[in-house]
Amino acid sequence: MEVVRLNRTSRLLGGHLWVFSNELAASPKGLSPGELVELRDRKDAFMGTGYINPRSLIAVRILTRQKETIDQDFFRRRILEALRYRESFLKEKGAFRVIFSEADFLPGLIVDKYERCLSVQVLTAGMERLFPIIFPILEEMFSPSVVVLRNDSPSRLLEGLKQEKKILKGGQDEFPVIQEGPVSIPVDPLSGQKTGFFLDQRENRTAFSELAGEGEGLDLFCYSGAWSMHLAKKGARMTGIDQSEGAISQARRNAELNNLSGSCSFLKADVFGFLKSRVEEESHYDFVVADPPAFVKSGAKIKEAVKAYRELNAGAMRLLKRGGLLATSSCSYHLSRELFIEMLRVSAKDAGRQVRVVEIRSQAKDHPVLLSMPETEYLKCAFLEVE
Repeated sequence: MEVVRLNRTSRLLGGHLWVFSNELAASPKGLSPGELVELRDRKDAFMGTGYINPRSLIAVRILTRQKETIDQDFFRRRILEALRYRESFLKEKGAFRVIFSEADFLPGLIVDKYERCLSVQVLTAGMERLFPIIFPILEEMFSPSVVVLRNDSPSRLLEGLKQEKKILKGGQDEFPVIQEGPVSIPVDPLSGQKTGFFLDQRENRTAFSELAGEGEGLDLFCYSGAWSMHLAKKGARMTGIDQSEGAISQARRNAELNNLSGSCSFLKADVFGFLKSRVEEESHYDFVVADPPAFVKSGAKIKEAVKAYRELNAGAMRLLKRGGLLATSSCSYHLSRELFIEMLRVSAKDAGRQVRVVEIRSQAKDHPVLLSMPETEYLKCAFLEVE
């Protein structure tokens, strides 16, 4: 194994798992993307083992800080530890995120379990080279009937990898229906967003439905209608809005599956245009959900993203009755929690409303946050009461 020297070590000593190219003592020579390397500081002290990608700004991703062999036994221990964490803190056993990349000390690997289906994302060149060792362990531990490879993330292009989606085992006729509390949800891990479903909002959907109760509600960027159906199960009458015809069609099928077609309707429309028209009509709702896709993909786009978030949330606040509830989220890592809360404060000012914070939440427990890596915390979710 080749040795790579570090010029800077302060972030690694703080527990971070990334080494940036400008932290190396010299540009790596003769090393191929994904190759395992040993890291040492300027005094030749061992700092860890990881995999390198000379083409990437993130030059090395740490796998371990111990002197140990990177083999099947290593990955079996890592996956068992990830499962132990989830068994300790998760009530839901049928569908959950098994492995969350760096947060589970397996950088570049995401595995979601949907009943007997595994949906896998391999995001880096290093994990691509190691996946043939890992895949048999996943099969051994979970005995899945279906395994889908969702390697369509744009981040793969930065690693010099191609994008692809394919079924490694089983067939589409075996795609699962998962249970999220009282709601049944069909999951399409091959064509659905992310790995097939937004597991990270599961706890937030349940918690908000406990607060909201009966009344008229809006579900903005509704995707397949999960928020709407949770609220409808509590007696709400929901209208879901999404610009994707495919999402709207799936949401309608999901409502029918859950016997909620009478209390959930879904409309294909641009959310911002819909909000503007409803504000002009002086419509009012008891609660609104705003769960948009990431408006910001890089730090350079923060300003325009904040403008979009402000417009969305100010519009939602204007539509709420006095005492109405808003569940609003951002899944953009680059929008910090502090900036998210400040954006909501300014949105309330724009809307001319007084707003109380009921609760600030984050991603579900199966998407753990590593304190030493702020990058692992990306989802912000606020429950607000609008006066």
